[in-house]
Amino acid sequence: MAKEASFDIVSEFDFQELRNAVDQVKKEILTRYDFKNALAEIDLSDELITLRGEDEMKLTALQQMLISRVIARKLNPKILKFEDPESALGGKLKQTVTLIKAMDTETAKKVSKMIRDQFKTVKPTIQGESVRVFSKSKDDLQTVMQFLREQEEIEIPLVFNNYR
Repeated sequence: MAKEASFDIVSEFDFQELRNAVDQVKKEILTRYDFKNALAEIDLSDELITLRGEDEMKLTALQQMLISRVIARKLNPKILKFEDPESALGGKLKQTVTLIKAMDTETAKKVSKMIRDQFKTVKPTIQGESVRVFSKSKDDLQTVMQFLREQEEIEIPLVFNNYR
């Protein structure tokens, strides 16, 4: 009797690496000439990152610095969801960046449906914040992984683990 192989699809990241990326941005703010004598701050909490800048240009520079540091730390930039900038006290701008830490049920259903529609021999099941995919063939599972990596309409970073 053939044993089924499986893997889990989750959305997670190493929070310590994100903290390191934010710390690198803070150091870069102190050394960059265009931020000299200007308000530019970045703060990290458990659920979000807050960017503060004097104007739109400084805020855009902070965004680019954060994205480049996140990529340099081998994190997927899809973990960052940039909200619209809002006015803060004193004519400054503030922008919150929400951290995508887990797969929501809507995305899990979308991923599961994509797999079912594309692959008939593979069985996806939703398990809380993850999707487990079963198949008799490990090659089919690897094909599913490659297929999901190529999908641009999935707006969160996918991580494949528990490959059995």
